Amino acid sequence: MTKIHATLAAGAVSLALGAGMLGAGPALALDKVSFGTNWLPEAEHGGYYQAVADGTYAKCGLDVTIVPGGPQVNNRAMMMAGRLTFNMDGNFLQPFQALKEGIPLVVVAADFQKDPQILMTHPGRLKDFKEMKTLPKIFVGDNAYQSLYQWLEQAYGLKASQRAVYTFNAAPFIADKNSAQQGYVTSEPYAVEKQGGFKPDVYLMADLGWNTPATLVEAMQSTLDKHPAWVKCFVEGSAIGWANYLYGDPSKGNAAILKANPEMTQDQIDYSIKAMKDHGIVDSGLSLKEGIGAMSADQIKSFYEKMVKSGVVDKGLDISKVFTTKYSNSGASLPVKKKLTDK
Repeated sequence: MTKIHATLAAGAVSLALGAGMLGAGPALALDKVSFGTNWLPEAEHGGYYQAVADGTYAKCGLDVTIVPGGPQVNNRAMMMAGRLTFNMDGNFLQPFQALKEGIPLVVVAADFQKDPQILMTHPGRLKDFKEMKTLPKIFVGDNAYQSLYQWLEQAYGLKASQRAVYTFNAAPFIADKNSAQQGYVTSEPYAVEKQGGFKPDVYLMADLGWNTPATLVEAMQSTLDKHPAWVKCFVEGSAIGWANYLYGDPSKGNAAILKANPEMTQDQIDYSIKAMKDHGIVDSGLSLKEGIGAMSADQIKSFYEKMVKSGVVDKGLDISKVFTTKYSNSGASLPVKKKLTDK
């Protein structure tokens, strides 16, 4: 995940939860599970921290420990080794690769309907995104160059010669009015505004055809086989956590994030929440009818075919094996959102 604002060393974050189940009945002991995120604690993880802090996971039987990611952390490997129960992934490219390698990993929810990845330019530099191919320099990191940029070359005519290596430092972009830079809509534009004193023009890749669902929740097939109740609780609890975080009072989730990541600021969190809402990152399209976290087989197939055409992934994979909508499309967040937005 592309970030430039945090340097905190990652570590496990455990939050005490109250017991209790949804509906009437006696309280039961909570099952302990863990969830590895893909970066340091931030607003883009807000729904999960909210669901821990306000007891949402506890209400359906789980004691959840959030394990932050970071530059030197591989939480996917931790999950495959049995040291984490669930893992967060950025988009479907890694699950496709896992499928190719025969790794029994399954995506059980997509809590972002849109991938937050962007390219940004100096204000007014381009009339529209089609002119991006005229810029002499586009700062892109290695991971994005091997995936997103390959699609941009195929779909929009960008050239390999335009690519400049992005080292997660915005200074070269800020200094060069004829350049563009990758980032996340929730983060890098904020940093540029603070450091460069201007508001960049932002092009959200999801609105231009990069249609992968994002912020995926993954589990090993063995977890689905042995503990389907855990999967149901975590997926639905996360969806409810996101509804409460975006449409209710996010203060409990924010407090947990700030405690876990001392280099995070409330101003950055507020910016990120607004960006997620303004761009429909979490809640738009399919999730408006089937709830936060919902996935579409047709959309995943469409993205897979684009990646095959761009030479990013191999053709011939049975992608139906790498995800399930059994837990994600239950609409768990819808009554919570309705209650909060009808106030």
